[in-house]
Amino acid sequence: MSLAKSEMYNLISQKLYTGVICDTLDQLGFRNQAMREDIRPMDQAVTLVGTAKTMLAVDVYQTMKNPYDTEIKAIDSIQPDEVVVVATNRSTRNGPWGELLSTAAKMRGARGAIVDGLIRDSKRISELRFPVFCTGFKPVDSNGRGIVIDYDCPVEVGGVLVNSGDIVFADHDGVVVIPKDTLEQVVEIALQKVNRENRTREELLQGKLLRDVYEKYGVL
Repeated sequence: MSLAKSEMYNLISQKLYTGVICDTLDQLGFRNQAMREDIRPMDQAVTLVGTAKTMLAVDVYQTMKNPYDTEIKAIDSIQPDEVVVVATNRSTRNGPWGELLSTAAKMRGARGAIVDGLIRDSKRISELRFPVFCTGFKPVDSNGRGIVIDYDCPVEVGGVLVNSGDIVFADHDGVVVIPKDTLEQVVEIALQKVNRENRTREELLQGKLLRDVYEKYGVL
């Protein structure tokens, strides 16, 4: 399967879903790739897929001289088709992601953001039509409460280790991380499984017994 990156991401978005991706990753031995269940889409009917652009934020308890410096560098370095993945160590002290970061990220070509923490400006982000997954909402700024200390580094988000360059796929059921070196294999196997699932559904709708259909196609 030889597709440009954006074409591959569009194919995944149109043809696949997180459940079948998880099943495929299980089959390949990657059994801890789904993020915690509390990371939810801000708007329900959204599918997000792209290359992980990682950011690492930590709590602080004093105002800093240049609190946004690393954060600005990270956002300005975004490449097209990336998804910003923000690790906060599950902080609830602030909303580190908001409207202006969403606007800047979108204009750099980002497809969306995954935040293992809280966000703010949710109405504005929704109007921007920029997909964001998060754990909840809080209106306070990060200054004096949290700071981005690094980016393009390994992070743990939602209980999953994410490296820059991995592929993030998210829909209403959750967020899955596909290791970057496995993408084509995962997509090929997942598309085959979707085809078998479609045939299974058709025969079940014809009234055939689940046992008989399962023995024929091997999927549930």
